[in-house]
Amino acid sequence: QVQVVESGGGWVQPGGSLRLHCAASGSTRGFYTLAWFRQTPGNDKQLVASMTSLNTTYYTNSAKGRFTVSTDSTTTTLDMLMNSLQPEDKGIYYCQHREGRATWGPGTQVPVST
Repeated sequence: QVQVVESGGGWVQPGGSLRLHCAASGSTRGFYTLAWFRQTPGNDKQLVASMTSLNTTYYTNSAKGRFTVSTDSTTTTLDMLMNSLQPEDKGIYYCQHREGRATWGPGTQVPVST
């Protein structure tokens, strides 16, 4: 069974940077996708960026040019470096592992404020 855990969240000022880390463990084999989602109060989780096990990446328009995902090919991990953070980027960031079924981590808070 796959388990997912996020780390790296924390308070940051507008214009600042933060790196989030996601690690998936357990029965990960074959083709899979790791993705970062953001959720704000009262809203559904929204996709931010993703990477497949073939290193294909995807970014939403709001993430392009500011966020970069990367992985260590020897592990099932997905880092996301977030630059030029703005108040609208704040929320709880969740990592999702999908290999047939989807598995979510517990989330990590990213408050962006002065």
